[in-house]
Amino acid sequence: MSALTDAIARSFTVREPGRPALSPMRALGRRQLSGVEVLAQSVATTAPAVSMVVLPVTMLTHGHLLGGMLTILAATVAVTLIAFCLSQFTRRMAAAGGLHSFAFRGSGSRAALTAAVAMLVKYVGSAVMTLYHGGQAVIALFAFAGIGAPAPIVYPVLAVCILLCLVRSVRFAAIAILAIETCSLAFIVGLMLFGDSASQVAIVPPTSGHGMLALMLAALFALAGFESAAFFGPEARRPLVTVTRTVLLTPVICGSLFVLAGWSAWTGRSDTLVNAYLHGTATGVSPLVVIVLNVGLCCSWLASAMSSSNAASRLVYSLGVERVLPSWCARVHRSFRTPDVALTLVVGVVLLGGGTFAILGTGVVFGDLRLVVRGAVIVAYVVVAVASVLFLSRIGEQTPGVLAAGALGSGAGVAVLGYLLYVNMIDASYVVPIAVIVILASGLSWRSHLRRRRPDALLRMGAFDSAETADVLPGAGLFAADATGETILVGRGGR
Repeated sequence: MSALTDAIARSFTVREPGRPALSPMRALGRRQLSGVEVLAQSVATTAPAVSMVVLPVTMLTHGHLLGGMLTILAATVAVTLIAFCLSQFTRRMAAAGGLHSFAFRGSGSRAALTAAVAMLVKYVGSAVMTLYHGGQAVIALFAFAGIGAPAPIVYPVLAVCILLCLVRSVRFAAIAILAIETCSLAFIVGLMLFGDSASQVAIVPPTSGHGMLALMLAALFALAGFESAAFFGPEARRPLVTVTRTVLLTPVICGSLFVLAGWSAWTGRSDTLVNAYLHGTATGVSPLVVIVLNVGLCCSWLASAMSSSNAASRLVYSLGVERVLPSWCARVHRSFRTPDVALTLVVGVVLLGGGTFAILGTGVVFGDLRLVVRGAVIVAYVVVAVASVLFLSRIGEQTPGVLAAGALGSGAGVAVLGYLLYVNMIDASYVVPIAVIVILASGLSWRSHLRRRRPDALLRMGAFDSAETADVLPGAGLFAADATGETILVGRGGR
């Protein structure tokens, strides 16, 4: 009690710093998201309802049932190890830059910029694909009702609705995403558990002979997106606790759902679901089931497009705060305190990509985009896993568990990425290898550009939500200027 009394007494005698300490993330609506809302963002990014349909289709198409189950389990373990590595950062800092900011703390500016490029490719690419599929589902639903819905009208309307939801409020978007995804999951899980297992599924011939690789990538990508919670650390009420729990729980929750999906394919309980997804009512599935399934998948796709765009906007905002991108990327809406400029930019790019595929067709390009996005997310995971090991070693808090998780997680990522590149090379398909090389080289080239044109950006990199003067009892902390001249809270030793 005497210590508290002394601290209170000291607070009246200590002078405040002449220039107050302000968090770089203070423009966002700090401390407003609950744990459930952060979890909704993370889970929706993975689009579990869609993945619970796609994984059984992939298993049945390539004829790998037991192998598919084991692959889903292995992918869940590998992604959980990556999540454990990521949690070493989330329990220590809240950053709107997510993996980009964490990689900087562990491995420096080159790794941080590489992670930023990989994450932008991942989230924007995912949003493009899910918006495309969601728009096609909307057009199909209108067709069921006998209404023609042209793509040039459907896609801009969907994009505007997504943008309005995201700009209105991060909480509004999270609640909408949670409601949509919960309803979709409830229907699909119910159909798997109680669906007819007597019908024979009509398989579509595989487009690739590399079935095991297709299963690996589908399982890994189905779990990718759990890290999107880290982009909302500054906006969470208890960021160091909430974000860490979400990062660790999401792979377990989604992995359990995907194991259920694999089991349903193995036992034949997914036959009705797969037939409805691939062939509609042509195989005798009830029209009501087909319509409800399309509604569920449509909602899940659009929720994933919304959450992916949301996460990408926070990364663009963070890069704007750091001056890595133009400063106008860091502008926020005056009333809603959301990064409206970054959101408009991201949703505009997503609309351009999804609308182009809808009008001109997908072809080979869509498949290449899917593989590039999956390669990009593996690169980002390997970078952050290695960065976590280096970070804890530097601050003297390394543990055998983190070291093992980093080695196994990054090793699994490198193995899958190497397998992906090898398969594309022997198939004489060079889009994915070139894209991966460009992503890996982006950090070095971007850093060289910043050194010549914006050297101050390298000093601002890795910005995270730091304590402000108003957050600290006077006399309880020391404040000093950092390399950019901003006042920050420092340790007792002045570091």
